[in-house]
Amino acid sequence: MGGQAFDQGVSTLLASYRAIPPNATVRLAKKTSNLFRKRAANPHPGLDVSGLDRVISVDPDARTADVAGMCTYENLVAATLPYGLAPLVVPQLKTITLGGAVTGLGIESTSFRSGLPHESVSEIDILTGDGEIITATPTNEHADLFFGFPNSYGTLGYSVRLRIELEPVKPYVALRHVRFTSIAELQATMETIVTEKTYDGEQVDYLDGVVFSAKESYLTLGRQTDEEGPVSDYTGMDIFYRSIQNKTTDRLTIHDYLWRWDTDWFWCSRAFGAQNPKIRRWWPKRYLRSSFYWKLIGLDQRWDIGDRLNARKGLPPGERVVQDIEVPIERTTDYVEWFLDNIPIEPIWLCPLRLREPALPASDPARPWPLYPLEPQRTYVNVGFWSAVPVTPGDPGHTNKIIERKVAELDGHKSLYSESFYEPEEFDELYGGESYRLLKKRYDPRGRLLDLYAKAVKRQ
Repeated sequence: MGGQAFDQGVSTLLASYRAIPPNATVRLAKKTSNLFRKRAANPHPGLDVSGLDRVISVDPDARTADVAGMCTYENLVAATLPYGLAPLVVPQLKTITLGGAVTGLGIESTSFRSGLPHESVSEIDILTGDGEIITATPTNEHADLFFGFPNSYGTLGYSVRLRIELEPVKPYVALRHVRFTSIAELQATMETIVTEKTYDGEQVDYLDGVVFSAKESYLTLGRQTDEEGPVSDYTGMDIFYRSIQNKTTDRLTIHDYLWRWDTDWFWCSRAFGAQNPKIRRWWPKRYLRSSFYWKLIGLDQRWDIGDRLNARKGLPPGERVVQDIEVPIERTTDYVEWFLDNIPIEPIWLCPLRLREPALPASDPARPWPLYPLEPQRTYVNVGFWSAVPVTPGDPGHTNKIIERKVAELDGHKSLYSESFYEPEEFDELYGGESYRLLKKRYDPRGRLLDLYAKAVKRQ
């Protein structure tokens, strides 16, 4: 932590902005990303954000932290847990940055009570397309950018510093894995827990779920506790998502709970053979983490390794289906049953969410965050699925397109970190078209930053 190093990082950032040709699009010069869509190569130098990777300060009395925009949640949590504090929402993977979770959205098992990461931000320093760093808060002259920044994916500017709210946490999390043989029954139970924050007489602090099949699904309920006792370890041979099927109760340290999904990238490590006991025994432990799997994905994207292996087996190439969608909680059964009948991917992840209450001052009571269509006082369920299916000849993106249509039919929407196929008019309606254009005109009048549709759908 330290303000002096952060100030030097800001100076480096601004110098790199000035080095970008005036006619060139401004982009980050990051080596890593949590986006699952291919993008056109950038022939020009990018923004140097290498000095914005740290926690600036933690105020344990105010329960706030000042954090540089490119700080990963791994580093953020490491700085706050010694104070018995954590961000209100900690996305599942260590490499996700705070700035990325705010401009691109994030979610986790506290989202049924704490909303999304941007809702616990009180102010943001943003580098706009004009190369100016401004401070946006819910009530100052840049409140329009504060509320429009989430889901803008760097097309309205880049976060330089964020002040976030923290919450007290206890040293351990006690888990209950509740099994269901009916998605409808799971949905009904989830609705009750979201409303009451309890289940079977016990408090519920964390809530998510996994669907293995139409007849086997689970809700995992977490309760913070300071009771000493044995804890499980899912950073070695044992695999967390498999424990859900084999245990009814469990205990983790708060640190290991927050990163329970990272070791196996939920369940996606199986694509690399990392869940095979014979391979896992010799797999270096430092490489059992999402950041290493990202490197493997990068190699696959560059060399089409997966498709080449399929071709040698006489199999068609794969269409990547890596998405997080949200539907109103009452449509969860409709969507999940349709998905299981039509898309050959399992397991799938469920995570309920609601916008925080009360809403921040000066926000639109009907749509507080104009670039993302969540309604206040309404519960949604995020459904995450990350795999590939055989391509459909003559129709690139076929499976992703039918998923988009089904989600829209159920009054839902999807995150924009992966491939999208929307027509411009539908995209405008879903993702704040007119509000976005007004923000773009005010904060990027020369068009130095990419347009959201060009970035999310055209993959520029």
